[in-house]
Amino acid sequence: MRGEVSKQMDRIKSVSSEEKALRDLQQSNGCNFPGCDYRPPDRKNWMLGLNPEKVQLNKIVWPGTHDSATNKIGIPLITRPFAQCQTLSIYGQLEIGTRVVDIRVQEDRRVCHGILLTYSIDVVMNDIKQFLSETRAEIVILEIRTEFGHKDPPEFDKYLEEQLGEFLIHNDDNVFEKTIAEILPKRVICVWKPRISPKPEVGGPLWGSGYLTDNWIDTDLPFTKFESNLKYLSEQPPVGSRKHFYRVENTLTPQADNLVMYVKPVTNRIHGYARLFISQCFTRGCGDWLQVLSTDFIDEDFVDACVGLTYARIEGEA
Repeated sequence: MRGEVSKQMDRIKSVSSEEKALRDLQQSNGCNFPGCDYRPPDRKNWMLGLNPEKVQLNKIVWPGTHDSATNKIGIPLITRPFAQCQTLSIYGQLEIGTRVVDIRVQEDRRVCHGILLTYSIDVVMNDIKQFLSETRAEIVILEIRTEFGHKDPPEFDKYLEEQLGEFLIHNDDNVFEKTIAEILPKRVICVWKPRISPKPEVGGPLWGSGYLTDNWIDTDLPFTKFESNLKYLSEQPPVGSRKHFYRVENTLTPQADNLVMYVKPVTNRIHGYARLFISQCFTRGCGDWLQVLSTDFIDEDFVDACVGLTYARIEGEA
């Protein structure tokens, strides 16, 4: 018992030290980067506001959400705090500017996070289609994967094509250099990541797992995650020569050996440092590398930071 208490005290000190390191970095370096003062007048239509004829896909800094469809997961006040990473619905996230969503499914087409379940994937599809019907130039990257430890939903590729067929942007490496105007009226890049089922075919309506990659760092230590994100990002090719989307996740993960197991208090240790992260990308020479930036509990300021840098790239300021 005494050893466990000592271990938890050491963990508390480590977390406190790493939180201080992030605060000190922000105080000494600030959060300035090209476009940091820009605020989109209409977050729901921010791509339209930047002019679809000027916006190349490889210049976009895509605001994304981690475990996107967890707003109603599990049982409120009992199991939900262990798995909830977003409080907004998929529609609500898209409405405030999110453009990359991360959906996990199991065999019966219900959305899940580990062993906890929520609504059917139909709810996600309806939210996306509602958003698309209300906008005309917003591109969405929809990532759907079979959750670890679960089986693939049968014939799920056919389901995705039936649900989104008219909107699907077909798999094509040339898409990265095209403008939004050149891609319209197609609006959705759907990345399907099955565990056992056949992977999407090259040139087909769905994109394979290699087109949206990341280096997931399993930690609840904020400075460790922050620095690791910068390291792995710097090892990627710049967006101009990249033929895939690379994601950085501004998130933290509760650890089984820690007393703090709820998602929100853990991820809040890094949540407010997205602007600092973008600033440090430029300070350390990898500002042109940033492409997809995801978060738990997305908010307007996070979206504005991503859109601001996108604006600066389009205007030749970054």
